[in-house]
Amino acid sequence: MKRLFNNFTFNPKNDFLSGMTVALALVPEAVAFAFVAGVDPLVGLYGAFIMGIVTSLFGGRPGMISGATGAMAVVMVHLIQKGNIVGESLANPVDNLGLYWLFFTLIIVGFLQISAGVFKLGKFVRLIPHPVMMGFVNGLAIVIFLSQLNLFKETSNGVVDWMQGKTLFIMLGLVSLTMLIMYLLPKITKKIPAALVAIICVAGLTILGNIDVSTVGSFITDGGGTGLEGSLPTFQANTFKLLGTIAGNWSLILSTACLLAAVGLIESLMTLNLVDELTDSRGSGNRECLAQGSANILSGLFGGMGGCAMIGQSIINVNSGGRGRLSGVVASIALLCFILFGAPLIEQIPIAALVGVMFMVVIGTFAWSSFRIMRKIPISDAVVLIVVSLVTVWQDLAIAVLVGVIISALVFAWKNALMIRARKKIKPDGTKVYEIWGPLFFGSVQNFNAKFDVKNDPKKIEIDFIESKVNDHSGIEAIDNIVNKYLNAGKKVKLTHLSPECKTLLLKANPSFNEIIQTSIDDPRYYVVTDLMDVEV
Repeated sequence: MKRLFNNFTFNPKNDFLSGMTVALALVPEAVAFAFVAGVDPLVGLYGAFIMGIVTSLFGGRPGMISGATGAMAVVMVHLIQKGNIVGESLANPVDNLGLYWLFFTLIIVGFLQISAGVFKLGKFVRLIPHPVMMGFVNGLAIVIFLSQLNLFKETSNGVVDWMQGKTLFIMLGLVSLTMLIMYLLPKITKKIPAALVAIICVAGLTILGNIDVSTVGSFITDGGGTGLEGSLPTFQANTFKLLGTIAGNWSLILSTACLLAAVGLIESLMTLNLVDELTDSRGSGNRECLAQGSANILSGLFGGMGGCAMIGQSIINVNSGGRGRLSGVVASIALLCFILFGAPLIEQIPIAALVGVMFMVVIGTFAWSSFRIMRKIPISDAVVLIVVSLVTVWQDLAIAVLVGVIISALVFAWKNALMIRARKKIKPDGTKVYEIWGPLFFGSVQNFNAKFDVKNDPKKIEIDFIESKVNDHSGIEAIDNIVNKYLNAGKKVKLTHLSPECKTLLLKANPSFNEIIQTSIDDPRYYVVTDLMDVEV
């Protein structure tokens, strides 16, 4: 019981205050991503609430924050635009059809993510190499920084342009004040979140000083919204018409759902991995998959935008002292209260204060040590780190991680492919022995075959695998092929020190190998990858 309570909240005060800080920062983030996706701000806000409350209670680790995210918003926008076009082209036009396509898609996304958790795919995040992780956080920091630069723009007579003159200086001054408070306050006391104090101080300064600055309210209005108060769009079409448009565009909806599910899980599991490192603890990737999927289903059913884990907000939460599930619950409930009761007050918060908080997140997120170690790590790792950072900025986090993992896997395969060796010796009876050293797998098969001289070898051949490991089916096939070459040349072959698993697979491929494979008490005990693919380690 005590462990369960500590998991929910180890320090109620810190969790409560950090949750309030996150809630304040969630508002403009959710609104901004709603604009990116092309939906009403309330859809983004309700989505952030649903995602946050479900994952906080049932997610893979305490202290992690979920909500509406930009990575998923940029995927949603094409579906929504297409749906709206179809809705306008109907004999009886349907408003916001793309939005309801999105709700239906989120339900599919949820089931896909739950399936990933059921089949325990979340564990594979542990296979992400460290250079990919460093490139990921560096690219993320750059993306967060660039996203904040858009808030240095203002709308005048319908034209969006960069701030200039007095407006720009005030904005820079308030951002700097926010960052200064967040830098100095922890040196004095860590009992209250520096980000929350900074937001309250800057907001109080602008309100009491009657300073004309961009606020959360003006940000929503400039983006085309009507404020935090309002209601979700009402669907006017009947159910049969909705299902008809979905059936006619099933491929688009399904492909978007698969992409959203993949993007959401990769970003969530990477966030979990990052928070694990920050807190020196370990969460459950599979449980996070289940929670993310459940949250997206509920979001689709109740009119939310959906989403996934938010790295920036999670870092704010952890750095503010939020380590228990209570912090995420407080953030979600506070966000809902802001929407229902505190909209006029929240709309007065200066955007500059929130920008300052995010800039401090950028500074804390970026792996500055990567500059120091760049010349000390292998060139391949340095390339992976840089490529992942650039792809994160150019495309999105999910694609960057996939690219990084693929490059790392190819580099690993190439290096291991060159490790295969064959020491040769002749026994007193004239038998030529090939002592194989190194891994035998798809990448090293060609080098393995090149070690043998079938034409010029003596009549008796022994291939010794005591220092080699057969890793996959390609290795099995390579052994089968080389043995058959010797047999076709009229020569005798013996295979020694093969593992039991390798022997079994070879005998399945060719039962006559029973006379070729030699059994010894010092045979190695290792496993062939293809024989254990479905077994969880």
